[in-house]
Amino acid sequence: MRTRTNSKLALSLAVSTIALTGCVGGSGQELPPASFVSTNQGPGEEYVIGPLDKLTIFVWRNPELGAQEIQVRPDGRITTPLIEDMVAVGKTPGMLADDIAVMLSQYITEPRVSVIVNEFAGTYAQRVRVIGATEEPASIPYRANMTLLDAMIAVGGLSEFAAGNRARLIRYDRGTGQQREYALRISSLLRRGDTRANVELQPGDVIIIPESMF
Repeated sequence: MRTRTNSKLALSLAVSTIALTGCVGGSGQELPPASFVSTNQGPGEEYVIGPLDKLTIFVWRNPELGAQEIQVRPDGRITTPLIEDMVAVGKTPGMLADDIAVMLSQYITEPRVSVIVNEFAGTYAQRVRVIGATEEPASIPYRANMTLLDAMIAVGGLSEFAAGNRARLIRYDRGTGQQREYALRISSLLRRGDTRANVELQPGDVIIIPESMF
C-alpha cells in the first residue's frame, strides 16, 4: 500500500513539474552575448509615466497654472491648478502635456504645456527586478542598452552563497503573450570575467538568483 501511495505521489509531482514547465517557454536556453559597450547604442522605447514619478509641469506665459514639482500619486493620478485627478500613469510626457492643454483650454486661449520628468520610477513593465541571492534585491528602472552586468552592479553583485550559474531570467514575450525562461551564468560573468555571459536586458525582465545547496 505504501509503495502504491509513493508511486502516485511521485507521478503527481512529475505531472505538476511538466505543467509548470509548459507555462514558461524556452526554459534552459541562453541569450546571445552582449557587448560591455554597445556598438549600436540608440534610444529605448518612449518613456511612460509611472506611479511616484516626479514631474514638472510648465504652462507657457501662465506659470501660476503649472507646478514647480508634482509627484504622481500611487493611484496614478495628479492634481494641478484647475485640474483635479487627471490620470498620468500609462502616458508619455507628451501625451500628458496634450491632455493638460485640452483641460486648460477651457480657461485660457491655446495653452502650451510641457511636462518634464525629474525623477523616474516608471511602470512595472519598464523595470528590471533582481531577486534572490544578491546583496540588495531591487526593482531597477530600465534604461536603453541595459545589460546583465549593469543590473548586477546596481544590486551590489551576488551574495556569498549565491548559485549565480543557476540563475534564470523570466521575460514576457509580447509577440506570443507568453513568459519565456532563459538560463544565466552570473557567476561566470562576475567571478571569472566571462564576457560571453553578459546579455542584453529588456523592460520587465525578472532575474531570479537561487542559493547554493552547499
